[in-house]
Amino acid sequence: MHVALVTVGDELLAGDTVNTNAAWLGRQLADRGVSVERTTVVPDRLADIARVVNEYHAEYDAVVVTGGLGPTHDDKTIEGVAAAFGRDVVESEEALSWLEEHGGYERADLTDGTGHVPEGARVLPNHEGVAPGCIVENCYVLPGVPAEMKRMFEEIEDAFDGDGRHVTVVETDEPESALLDRLAAVQERFPVKVGSYPGERVSVKFEGTDRELVQEAAAWFEARVDSVDD
Repeated sequence: MHVALVTVGDELLAGDTVNTNAAWLGRQLADRGVSVERTTVVPDRLADIARVVNEYHAEYDAVVVTGGLGPTHDDKTIEGVAAAFGRDVVESEEALSWLEEHGGYERADLTDGTGHVPEGARVLPNHEGVAPGCIVENCYVLPGVPAEMKRMFEEIEDAFDGDGRHVTVVETDEPESALLDRLAAVQERFPVKVGSYPGERVSVKFEGTDRELVQEAAAWFEARVDSVDD
């Protein structure tokens, strides 16, 4: 399963807020064996949201969008997603009823626009906040507040399923530039994903759906480098 993430917010682009949602979702999806192939940040601008979601929903098995679901002037995500699918934005009786029955709100006290979703969308109740999320075809729209997003993801996580992911990491004191020949050799010999990450030491990550093959690749590589324990 191939997925794209779209996070919405001027504050993310300005660096005022760290994009922890994308990192958290990427880890959750990867742990479920899902391949995250794009992570894109877009501004609170209807046209940008619509363009990116329209492109990604045609290209990937699923799109996960976070941010900007409320009724304030800069919350453009619902409108953008609706535009991407050529739908109107409508008031959801289901969303408003849920907020009355389970959220403890009086309908008259809710800000106008709180229960708006794209027409025909499946509503996702917000157990940690107010504004609902929704599902439109293969697009899953979640809040931007991390606690709300994580709780809502629990409602949809079973929709994301792939082959089991197995990971083994080998650390070495050798510089990354000195490892190029062995990195190339291990990738030629074993059909697994290999990534190298320099830091105080170089960490080489082996990843694949076949546990035995991943372990064999890591063992082959580890035998040919200066390991940390040597």
